[in-house]
Amino acid sequence: MRLTWLSAFVAILCSATCVPAFADGPADNQTEKVRPIPPAGIEVPEDERDDLEDGLKKLKAAIDELAQKKDARTQELLPDVLIYQKAVNDALTYHEFFKPQEINTAKSLLNDGLARAEQLKRGEAPWTTATGLVPRGYVSKIDGSVQPYGLVVPESFTPTGPHRWRLDLWFHGRGEVLSEVNFLEDRRKNKGQFTPTDTIVLHPYGRYCNANKLAGEIDSLEAIESVKRRYRIDDDRIAVRGFSMGGAACWQFAVHYTDRWAAAAPGAGFSETPDFLKVFQNETLEPTWYEQKLWHMYDCTDWAANLAQLPTVAYSGDKDRQKQAADIMATALKAEGIELTHLIGPDTAHAYHPAAKVEIDRRMDSIMALGRNPLPLDVRFTTYTLRYPRMNWVTVNELGEHWEKGSVRASIHPNPLSTEIILNTANVTGLTLSIPAGLAPFSLDSPVTVLVHDGGPEQSLAAPKPGSDRSWQVTLHKQGKDWKVGARPADGLRKRHGLQGPIDDAFLDSFVFVRPTGKSSHEAIEKWTQSELSHAIVHWRQQFRGQAQVKDDTAITEADIANSNLVLWGDPTSNAVLKKIADKLPIRWGDAEVVVGDRKFAADHHAAIAIYPNPLNPNRYVVLNSSFTYREYDYLNNARQIPKLPDWAIVDVRTPPNARYPGKVVDADFFDERWQLKPARSE
Repeated sequence: MRLTWLSAFVAILCSATCVPAFADGPADNQTEKVRPIPPAGIEVPEDERDDLEDGLKKLKAAIDELAQKKDARTQELLPDVLIYQKAVNDALTYHEFFKPQEINTAKSLLNDGLARAEQLKRGEAPWTTATGLVPRGYVSKIDGSVQPYGLVVPESFTPTGPHRWRLDLWFHGRGEVLSEVNFLEDRRKNKGQFTPTDTIVLHPYGRYCNANKLAGEIDSLEAIESVKRRYRIDDDRIAVRGFSMGGAACWQFAVHYTDRWAAAAPGAGFSETPDFLKVFQNETLEPTWYEQKLWHMYDCTDWAANLAQLPTVAYSGDKDRQKQAADIMATALKAEGIELTHLIGPDTAHAYHPAAKVEIDRRMDSIMALGRNPLPLDVRFTTYTLRYPRMNWVTVNELGEHWEKGSVRASIHPNPLSTEIILNTANVTGLTLSIPAGLAPFSLDSPVTVLVHDGGPEQSLAAPKPGSDRSWQVTLHKQGKDWKVGARPADGLRKRHGLQGPIDDAFLDSFVFVRPTGKSSHEAIEKWTQSELSHAIVHWRQQFRGQAQVKDDTAITEADIANSNLVLWGDPTSNAVLKKIADKLPIRWGDAEVVVGDRKFAADHHAAIAIYPNPLNPNRYVVLNSSFTYREYDYLNNARQIPKLPDWAIVDVRTPPNARYPGKVVDADFFDERWQLKPARSE
């Protein structure tokens, strides 16, 4: 039965029915013929190129002058100028003007950058207190690149005073031609779908077109931190929102960083990989076992229980194929005992129904007026990786096994005589419970007991009392079947927060490509290494919009080892850094063989790909012969843009790299929780 415009406001669907859909296009399912993303740009006429180069030269001179100033304010604000230089320079250098009018846009952006540079030179920065549409930028920790973001600052904004501002993130939709030039133009002219009263709206760039995953995910987190340094943001009133590809980003931020937000409002998009690609892309999937495990990273259906802590308002048009995203989330949430609020736009395809927009805002405003609960007494948390370890006052420190479901249900039962914390855990072997100062609802002079249930007999543990500042913390770890109070004694390598793999995890923080200056003793490996390194450099820029730092193996410094993940290309005969640590890695090289446990591969045509704690600095990774692991075929649909390789792989380079893989993957697996090789799988 067709919904009326009024009933669309309150329609709550929790079924998993999917709208039949055709693929985006048959060509997008063909691995042997993949169209380039971004597409090839137009030729820039010579006179226009001269004008742009002249404008870039002037802006660079102004930036160079500012860079010489030592005051902290100038350096903090310099990225707000650099975004214009990078946008135009990259579009010109890499042929990323897609329409003739973008050339005039670039000229205008150069003028904006030069105007800001001149203002900053005079000690002025009027854009920092401006209202309306304000493009800004920051320098990323990942690769040192300057990245843009856009703000919509309300007319009510004042730069001084006690008021703290609500912040809404808006994740943008798919844009294969969303160069920095086009993003900045949009951020100068388009306020977006929603501009709530007295709210700053943050539009992250997300490093182009990746549904804010991997480096795009970190981009949004870094943009938030930049905004919080520059504006008085209320930490308890931050919301995540988005539509289409941005709806997908909203789902994954909602389930992975649940305790950071007061509300989530995903629209359309996708919320997991396998069903969406079947429904939307009409794709026949044939994943390896490890690819299926890695789907857990971004399949939001697997993390649905986390939304018990986050008010969520989903939206779909009733004729939209991407309604599938909310439908399948509704099914996953229903299995957790949660009914998804899903507003439906009647007679609407891939767009917001005008009346539904009003109702979404009404609900979001009501939620945001209350703000985030700083201390829920009951916490439900699901995770599959220590990359996402926290929910409110619960932090998981160790999993029994990565990429299997880990869960914690924690509840506080205070009373004047004693306080009980009840824990139900599964696939968790270490955790910390921590309540910030002022929030512990315990009596200061009564005992605190932690009761743990994990499938065996209940265990009762005496925990510390709260401090006089009403903070409280206890760390627990599991030995065999028994839980103990305190951190696990140091006993060698273990997977831990930010050091748990898979290979793609290394590219969520500072990294350096370490280029070999020697030559491999095997010609095929030498050729493959040089090709894959070149591929990695080009595709990092194209897909994540930065310049990968590349250094020769002989130029790596102690600072590089201390501050960055080292991506070592080649083998021990060609790469001096790899040679230095080769005997400390679980994969070993001989003249004739690459050895992985009891498995042996001919060294003349097998290359190793891996991630492992750096023996020179176990707080950082070393990676062998890989950048991010999805490739050209996966650029065609954002639901495909997920890690494709686990912690290690062996590649037969006699099969040339293609749009999906770096060669023929003949073996691959995850390391165990202590970074040890697992026994070979029996097929």
